[in-house]
Amino acid sequence: MSSYRTDCRFFTGYKPCRFERSCSGCNEFRPATPDILLINLDAIGDVLRTTALIPAIRREHPNARITWLTRARAAELLEGNPEIDRILVLDVSADILLRTLSFDIVLNADKSMVAGALTMQVNATERRGFGLDSGGAIIPLNSAAKHLFDLGLDNELKFKKNQRTDPDLLAEALGFVHQRDGYRLPLTLCNPGPSRRVGFNTGCGPTWPYKKLGLETTTEAIRRIVAKTDEPVLLLGGPEDDRDHAELASLLGDFVERTPLKRGLKYGASEINRCDVVVSGDSLGMHMAIALEKHVVAWFGVTCPQEIDLYDRGLKVLADVGCAPCWKATCSQVTPCRDKVEPEWISDAVLECLVARANSTPITGVRGGDWWLPT
Repeated sequence: MSSYRTDCRFFTGYKPCRFERSCSGCNEFRPATPDILLINLDAIGDVLRTTALIPAIRREHPNARITWLTRARAAELLEGNPEIDRILVLDVSADILLRTLSFDIVLNADKSMVAGALTMQVNATERRGFGLDSGGAIIPLNSAAKHLFDLGLDNELKFKKNQRTDPDLLAEALGFVHQRDGYRLPLTLCNPGPSRRVGFNTGCGPTWPYKKLGLETTTEAIRRIVAKTDEPVLLLGGPEDDRDHAELASLLGDFVERTPLKRGLKYGASEINRCDVVVSGDSLGMHMAIALEKHVVAWFGVTCPQEIDLYDRGLKVLADVGCAPCWKATCSQVTPCRDKVEPEWISDAVLECLVARANSTPITGVRGGDWWLPT
């Protein structure tokens, strides 16, 4: 009878491992130590951003077996990542599995009641990140997580004082050393069309509607971009953006190219992958573009630009308002921040990014009002 190494990181018991060879004498054996559960259930963009944590985990624990627990809507973005050993989707099946499995370390990246409760219930020797007390309050579980915890409760600290990026803060909170590692987004689809110099991600999730530029600003920005590039702009987004794309196509004609919006996240990412530069608000589309190492022109209003790392491949455009960031879903201002971004700021930033990409030179900076500040 063959001798199986069930303690190997690559062994599953239901099919040959990635090396397709007998366990006996295999020189790819990796003892699965430690066994790590990473919980990340929240916004899809946050899940994609958290993939930047994996290299830090691997540096400290090269042979760790990493299991990632997430929701079904985000699992697609993790599939095909060779550094993640198992992906569990939060459902009844995962609940059954988690009652059986044991972990050396559980890492919870989410400050939410569901994720916190799961963190406290799973069989684990060590817990890091955020948990839940018996009264239902979210709490930090280790001393390193306290700073990120405090950021969520102190607007002055979060909006004004903090200058660190989210991947850096999360790595610290979970007990790892951040080295400005990039996101991971494996793509298996071929490009669905010809390459384009510029893509424009028009949408955002329903929770923060003011992450979305107004139609007038978007239209004028695209006109200016096409005038300088002499090439259609690729319209990017999700199913909720279909009506906006139809209106933009009606207004702009051959200045834009529409893309299918209902074929799933990985197909949407393959459309982004056609572009050199992507314009986006602080949304999933922005995170996908970062993951695919595109140059990004990201505009910010309600959210914190300092928390986003464009990895020296982009420029940030800030709404010209004094009340941002605010992290509010509604706005009482006569002119909200999304209407205080000038189209020429966007088109000028796109041109700078195209030049930087063509010359393979780093580019970084922040613009708002009539000032331009390299960072």
